[in-house]
Amino acid sequence: MQLPLTGVGAAEEHARLLLDSYRRWTGKELLDIEPGKSIREQLFHATTVILSHGTEADPVLNYGNQKGLGLWEMEWETFTSTPSRLTAEPMERAERDRFFEAVTANGYVDNYTGIRISSTGRRFYIVNATVWNLADESGGYLGQAAAFSEYRYL
Repeated sequence: MQLPLTGVGAAEEHARLLLDSYRRWTGKELLDIEPGKSIREQLFHATTVILSHGTEADPVLNYGNQKGLGLWEMEWETFTSTPSRLTAEPMERAERDRFFEAVTANGYVDNYTGIRISSTGRRFYIVNATVWNLADESGGYLGQAAAFSEYRYL
């Protein structure tokens, strides 16, 4: 799968936002970045699922790496026009909403586990996800992101 066809500068900025915000909240590195290689390419091709959503009233996904697009069985254009609440089954959405309120209040939460659903209806259980707030250098809230490596199909 190729990198999404978005502005290279904007994609590189968003990749840096994901990495910097993760480091700011957790004190850890999201990925071991190889010097001299594009951050956006390394993030997109990472073995960890990485995704994010914006600040809309009904937040819309604005990033998914190759692993995330594959897991949710979507192309970039569909993924990045999907409200993030639709990644969970209807019965799981209230719990998801409560969880994201905790992330907003605390900056990040790790060890999150929950059930999600792909675009084709395939259900999967994510295990030990870290979810964090995205913030610019001045602390302005720009959305939330999640990363996880463990999941299993139900």
